[in-house]
Amino acid sequence: MKSRSTLATWLSELDASRLARVLTVRKDAASSPEPRSVGELADRLQRPGSVALVLPQLTLPCLQAAEALAALGARATRDSLAELLGATSPAAVHALDATLEALSDWALVWHDGNKALRMPTPLRQAWSTPLGLDAPLEELLVGTTSEELRGMLAVLGVKPPGTKQQRLAALVEHHSDAERVAALVAEAPAATRKLLEQSARSTPRQSLFVVFGAPDDDLQPGARWALDRGLLVQDRHRYGTVRMPVEVALALRGPDWHAPFEPLPPVTQLVPVTSSEVEREAAAAASAFAAHAASVLSACATAPPARLKSGGIGARELARLGKVAQAEDAVVRIALETAYAAGLLARDGDRVPPTEAYDTWAEQEPAEQLAVLLRAWRDLPLTPTRARDEDNKALPALAGTPACGGCLQARHGLLTAAAGLPAGQGVKVASELGPLVAWHRPLADDASPEGTAPFCTVIREGELLGVLARGALSPLGAHLAAHADEELDITARRLLPPATTTARIGADLTAVVTGTPSARLAALLDSTADRETSGSASVWRFSAGSIRRALDAGRTPDDIAADLAGSSATALPQPLTYLIADTARGHGRVRIAPAACVIHGDEPALLTELAAHRALSKLALRQLAPTVLVSGSPPATTLATLRAAGYAPVAETTEGTVRIEKSLPQRAAVPPPRGNVGRRGTRTTATRGSGLPTDTGMDVLADRLLKTPPTAPEPDPFGSGVPFATDTEEIVAGYAKHLSYSDVRQVAHAIDTGAAITVEYIATSGNRTVRTLSDLELDPPYLDAWCHLREAERVFTLSRIHGVMPA
Repeated sequence: MKSRSTLATWLSELDASRLARVLTVRKDAASSPEPRSVGELADRLQRPGSVALVLPQLTLPCLQAAEALAALGARATRDSLAELLGATSPAAVHALDATLEALSDWALVWHDGNKALRMPTPLRQAWSTPLGLDAPLEELLVGTTSEELRGMLAVLGVKPPGTKQQRLAALVEHHSDAERVAALVAEAPAATRKLLEQSARSTPRQSLFVVFGAPDDDLQPGARWALDRGLLVQDRHRYGTVRMPVEVALALRGPDWHAPFEPLPPVTQLVPVTSSEVEREAAAAASAFAAHAASVLSACATAPPARLKSGGIGARELARLGKVAQAEDAVVRIALETAYAAGLLARDGDRVPPTEAYDTWAEQEPAEQLAVLLRAWRDLPLTPTRARDEDNKALPALAGTPACGGCLQARHGLLTAAAGLPAGQGVKVASELGPLVAWHRPLADDASPEGTAPFCTVIREGELLGVLARGALSPLGAHLAAHADEELDITARRLLPPATTTARIGADLTAVVTGTPSARLAALLDSTADRETSGSASVWRFSAGSIRRALDAGRTPDDIAADLAGSSATALPQPLTYLIADTARGHGRVRIAPAACVIHGDEPALLTELAAHRALSKLALRQLAPTVLVSGSPPATTLATLRAAGYAPVAETTEGTVRIEKSLPQRAAVPPPRGNVGRRGTRTTATRGSGLPTDTGMDVLADRLLKTPPTAPEPDPFGSGVPFATDTEEIVAGYAKHLSYSDVRQVAHAIDTGAAITVEYIATSGNRTVRTLSDLELDPPYLDAWCHLREAERVFTLSRIHGVMPA
């Protein structure tokens, strides 16, 4: 049988459908640029960064099995793993096989030709002391001399073979027999037995420490007896910790000790729920969130929130947005974070205004608006509603914190856990989903406050968005979990009613809109009335101040009445028409000129009244003529003070015309960063054909990989016609004329991934130097990088790079 000790060999022996499944699961290795051979694919799968990316996505039994395999080391087999995990019953054996199959899909475990279980080195190194066990005996005895091995075997009563390797193998074989080790320890002195039993149950960090050159009397009682027999191992120079081999520790823990293995998710209390109940509650929550989110972003469009000096939107601005939109803090935070991730908001100086994409989004139906925000929420690398840090200090929104993979996996774990509930069943209490999330994503970050149920924060987010309802996954959540974006749009349109285009205006000077108001209706009511409530039903109230605000924006009374009548389900009530007429009649009777400043009007009595008004005394008004007053305050202050006193002045321009106070919407100058973000927060060059391949693409890629040699031939850098895998490669090749195609690929890969490389560089003086570079940024024809030789940032000319080597 052909040996399959390497990952590349194992991958090359898979059939196309199985390899396609691996590629589908490991999207990090299948994304563009596509691997050109099985060897290149295996190299990607075994990189430490790839393993670190995968671990947070594993379930609890997968992590437990992987840790047990790391503890067993090179001697791991399926049978030894089952024995260590205590998976002996038929159900447990079936669960273990399913777990190993899942790990194989991640390309984390595979069988070699000798039935041994192999795993990538980075995965084995993920645990410094797996299961609290130290390294195998063979590894610990690497520095031991042949004579020392002979002495250990002689004390054990084993005839020493001739060579050092044979003696080491004989000692390993002896200590691999758990019954033999247990019998040996039973014959040991009492002090030795106590020391060995304590060491077997403790972690390696708690092991005995031996000082260099210390006499044997300084050892713990009984340690020398164990050292002479290889039950404990110390450095040959007698410096460092005295360590217990994993074989001895497992033997002393006894046959009844097993590593933890929980193949089944925790049991939760379920209650029956119908699909109509779930849909009805999900639709109500989703509709309310869509309306609130539209209100929050509308408030951002009217007055973009200010950023703190330290970054982000602080509590004061969040409270302002929540008051305007009549939404709780959690909803405001979700709306801001998802809108920013979707490109609807962007940082622009000390403000966060909407982008041009917001204008298109605002004109869409509520279902389409919701779908955009739901997709952004699913892929958020943070927990948006987390309002306090570990020190209970307030956290701003849109703070630009580093991406949190554990936060993303908490959300994905919630979707996976809820999707796994039986059909027609939901948890009795939503918080009971927390243990399920912890089982599906043990390494996920729980942003819930201390003392609360696990993952209650992300569960609450799911309920606010309509992803969860009645303790079950709603159709919206099911499509999110399956990444079925087209089906998500269809379901959202089915559950959410279209935007409301008319309002019911009552004689009490209120306008009531059921459902989500259209963008045009919301803009009209926001400009002529004050919003009081928002959600499934929104209420605006008309007042003299709100009508004056519309008049100040340059609208005429007839225009206001006509627009409101066209958007009202009934005829305008008489109190509203009277309010519009009365406000318009007094509007502009007093005008403020931009002097320092001058107040004038056509009614001497009114000007005299202003000069004598006590509430206006702080303006220091002086009457220069029957129709002219001068104020000691600037025009803006004078306007605000007169309006607060109940008057309705208007401002004039220097030409004597009425100044229109209409505020234009602010938009960000540039959209938020898209694509991959480099180490310094800048965008890296996008690769061609970016995006995750579909299942059909995976089948094609798998078939192509299996038909190519395990290692792709090095392409000819001149005239081969081999297409560049990324734009970065093409740019580098255009300037670095002295580099081969493989060197160009290494430089481009380092730029795109932030990896370090070593280059052979010709300085302007003609001297040839070798530099190790990291944090590379492409600025053709230059390369900005951190030079490890100079320990500073340096600029390198691409054409002067004559060779590339791994860092």
